[in-house]
Amino acid sequence: MPVLAEIVRYADEYLRIDECDDWSNALNGLQVENSGGAVRKIGAAVDASSKIFVAAAKAGVDLLLVHHGLFWPGLQPITGPFRRQLASLFENDIALYSAHLPLDLHSVIGNNAQLAAALGLTETEPFLEMKGELVGLRAQMQIFPNELARKLEDSLGAPVKLFASGPPTTATIGLITGGAGSEIYAVAEEGVDTFVTGEAPHWAAIAAQELGMNLLLAGHYATETLGVKALAAHLGERFGVPWEFLDAPTGL
Repeated sequence: MPVLAEIVRYADEYLRIDECDDWSNALNGLQVENSGGAVRKIGAAVDASSKIFVAAAKAGVDLLLVHHGLFWPGLQPITGPFRRQLASLFENDIALYSAHLPLDLHSVIGNNAQLAAALGLTETEPFLEMKGELVGLRAQMQIFPNELARKLEDSLGAPVKLFASGPPTTATIGLITGGAGSEIYAVAEEGVDTFVTGEAPHWAAIAAQELGMNLLLAGHYATETLGVKALAAHLGERFGVPWEFLDAPTGL
């Protein structure tokens, strides 16, 4: 039976936790340890939440992997909901490991890489710098935008909003999972005519019109389910531990 410290050391190195800069509230890596250190089952979820912690306890999870950890709201007193979240982890002896940007941009199990593979985007190249890293993937592909939208829906099992303001057949597709819609102008400067992301502010739809760009919004949550699943599967196989995805869609 693997121990928590062994899995965490491997995951930190595999994801380049210490090398990737990120928003400070991401606090990548182990956020909460369990008491015994043993890992019998791994859980994967997009967000750290009371709902997920209850589901993890019912599923017998003692190591929970998430994309958005406990500290996204920032520094706060341990009262109310935050206290309940911590109490749930402690009472059920669940360790919590979070990986945000390092999971987005990982070349194999990352959110972008997994979605690109699901869409059949080959020969991708990293693009768009943030926090000193190239956070998206770009690829050449000719496809009708509505067909690309259908492929997205089939891959993610979630509805896709298409703003077909660009060419009737795509040439260069840029992919950044999550909430990258506000980067649409920077993405356009990278030669992208069709931008796939999770969610965007209202003004991004107008920007797409002005830029002559196709914009596809596949859901912040949906586009970020792939990385935690792939990470859990990878760790589960390497350490011989079963894993389970805990689904809690936000609707965004």
